[in-house]
Amino acid sequence: MKSGLPLILSVLFLAAGLGVIIGYCHGSANFNAAYPFAGSMLHIDMSTSGPGVLGGLLCIAIGVLLLLWAFITAVVGQIARWIGSNDDRPTERLLE
Repeated sequence: MKSGLPLILSVLFLAAGLGVIIGYCHGSANFNAAYPFAGSMLHIDMSTSGPGVLGGLLCIAIGVLLLLWAFITAVVGQIARWIGSNDDRPTERLLE
């Protein structure tokens, strides 16, 4: 099984969902860096309203489902390749 297409689609949907959420976002961000790293702080206050909420969350949900599909197809493809491999082939051929 090939997992290339679901992986590409999942990345596109995740990027589109985050882009829509951030595009409709109105908020602030604050970053404070200090020498003892325990004193460093990052604070992000995001608020999204309008169609960006539902559209962004829907795109992210579809992207996560496609990412799971790509992961499952990659695992099944590797297991099928591992089970179907012949041990009499040279090592170089197995690594291709």
